[in-house]
Amino acid sequence: METIYRTWSETVALFERRGFPQASYGALYEDEYILHPGPAELAGSLWLDDHQYRHRNPWIKAGGRPEYEGIDGAVTGYVIDGDLWVDGNILNLDHGSPSLIVLGDLKVANLVLTGSSYLLVQGDLEVETFLGNSTEQHVEVLGDLRATVAVMWDEFLPEVGGRLRGRALVPDWLDLDDCDFIVEDPNPHVGLSDLLVPEVLLTGGATEEDTYLAEAGLRYEHMIDRMVRGLPVVRGGRTVAPLEVLPPQE
Repeated sequence: METIYRTWSETVALFERRGFPQASYGALYEDEYILHPGPAELAGSLWLDDHQYRHRNPWIKAGGRPEYEGIDGAVTGYVIDGDLWVDGNILNLDHGSPSLIVLGDLKVANLVLTGSSYLLVQGDLEVETFLGNSTEQHVEVLGDLRATVAVMWDEFLPEVGGRLRGRALVPDWLDLDDCDFIVEDPNPHVGLSDLLVPEVLLTGGATEEDTYLAEAGLRYEHMIDRMVRGLPVVRGGRTVAPLEVLPPQE
């Protein structure tokens, strides 16, 4: 895939040409970004996590400056100038990870944001499972967010310009009626067990590893494990390419 390194001023100029509002990109770090000109399609899955995974993604491999080849190289973020279609999953589990800005629609099997990656989508976001639980992120979708299940935990809440269409699972203290976007559940009378595979449902007493999403009736670690292995979380979901888990670097 073609890669172009752009300064912050060049990146802002692109945003302005595409009509991407300053109120959306103003939260980004003012640094150099990696641009993929035009729409992009990925056949596999994508980590948005620390340096060892950044160097496994298709944009870094496509070329760039020598300082980005070592583990000390810094990658601020990736800009896709158009739609992005990912056949597999996108996962961000760590902090200090690059941002992803899509100047079009984003379609991906499953999306997990539990680290610190910023995600900005100018169009619609379509996904089977959407999971976010980090307050160190800025996640904004200017269009609709369409998901079979959207899990938004702790104090994580994305900004959605359109509607959230799907089953939304949030802590009891959060009233979605007070949010700035409209939530539409197309199957409000369908039970969670009919939407998700049994392996991720908390059907008995919660173990220590299950306590995190026990209130939502979910087994958090099992959800993450299945998505890393490329297995579906929703019933009838796609089996996709697994994400390679690399050992920690010395």
